[in-house]
Amino acid sequence: MQYFENAMTESQNHSTTKLLACRVIVTLQSAGFTAYWAGGCVRDKLLGRVPRDYDVATDARPDDVMALFPRSAAVGKAFGVVVVRLEDTPFEVATFREDHDYRDGRHPDSVAFCDAETDAARRDFTVNALFYDPATSRVLDYVEGQADIEGKVIRCVGDASERFREDHLRMLRAVRFASTLDFSITQETADAIRHDAQLIQKISPERIRDELVRTFCEAAKAGDALLLLDELGLLKLVLPEVSAMKGQEQPPEYHPEGDVFTHTVIMLNLLPSPCDPILALAVLLHDVGKPPTAFLDEQRWRFNAHASVGGDMAERILRRLRLPSATVDAVSACVRGHMRFLDVPRMKRSTLRRLVGRPTFDTELELHRLDCEGSHRDLGHHAFLVGLCKEFASEPVLPDPWVTGRDLMEMGVDEGPEIGKWKKTAYDAQLEEQFPDKEALLDWLRGRILREATRQPPDHH
Repeated sequence: MQYFENAMTESQNHSTTKLLACRVIVTLQSAGFTAYWAGGCVRDKLLGRVPRDYDVATDARPDDVMALFPRSAAVGKAFGVVVVRLEDTPFEVATFREDHDYRDGRHPDSVAFCDAETDAARRDFTVNALFYDPATSRVLDYVEGQADIEGKVIRCVGDASERFREDHLRMLRAVRFASTLDFSITQETADAIRHDAQLIQKISPERIRDELVRTFCEAAKAGDALLLLDELGLLKLVLPEVSAMKGQEQPPEYHPEGDVFTHTVIMLNLLPSPCDPILALAVLLHDVGKPPTAFLDEQRWRFNAHASVGGDMAERILRRLRLPSATVDAVSACVRGHMRFLDVPRMKRSTLRRLVGRPTFDTELELHRLDCEGSHRDLGHHAFLVGLCKEFASEPVLPDPWVTGRDLMEMGVDEGPEIGKWKKTAYDAQLEEQFPDKEALLDWLRGRILREATRQPPDHH
């Protein structure tokens, strides 16, 4: 039921946004200006997809736009870009422009205002260089973008190498569009990426991060997106630690699918689209610690402590890409903990409760399922944990501790590390359900503390 309510709300929100986007066009056209929807929203409309947003292109100058829309702000006036707000919904309105020189590999040094056809020639890919007039339902296509949508290909507008030298990030954008739209990249465009791939290293970590996260979270098959990054020579430059997984052998009895990279590709292809970023990144990086820990003994390949090493590596990778601290912490926790699921049948009840009570448990459980599906396909431990979660559903997985520090000090325990040690002992016994209530637990604990103080052998409960 909630799914349909959410879908209805999203549909209503999109309808409202679309109507407001039409109002922007009507207002500009009524004032005598040319105005169209531009770029991705046109592409998505032709594909039958719901646009993320609506951008507008016009021959109105920024001052004209701001005069027509009092609630507007010139976020890039030098480039002809104004953000217009209607009912608190922002729309980017850009004056048709021609760009000149890109010495920083990102921004044009100067722009000249122009007409729609010249504006289309400066854009990145043909499928993003279309205009649409909602007043007449007319598509304006100066670059054969409709044919490329029909052919399901990503092709640069004009000379591919020139487009990538203008803005190096376009190489990653080509991968994202191909992966999220389930298109292929034309030979000329792919060859230009391979030739200029090293330029991606000049791009800021934040811009690379945004493209990678969107690619792995929105791709129809995130594993195929990883393969495409590798084939184009980009992976070794933006994620060298992931590239290092290629060719790393694994024991065939546990990983009949192949090496670490192949295993990761399979898991990524099992992700839903769209996917939560924490899960997508945890899958991508869960075995990143295997190559640096790999050794071959007399029996098989081993990767001692690879989960711990991988967690540290994941943290460094994600901080390098400037991801939010909460995301870094969650993903690295999932990577560090993914091997503990092998031991769940032998875990004490207190340990299981702590496992299920972890803030990242839901993500870790799904990571474990995908790990199994992408290798030996034995889901026994996953089924065990799902059953355990049902058992815990009617009660707090991690209840409040019965025994407090004050209780322990009243028993004569000194403040400091001893308090923490005995609180853990008491809480473990509580989670193991060894005692019916707090008083019984306290009686047992007094005996334990007294025996340790007098060094008497413990009485096993």
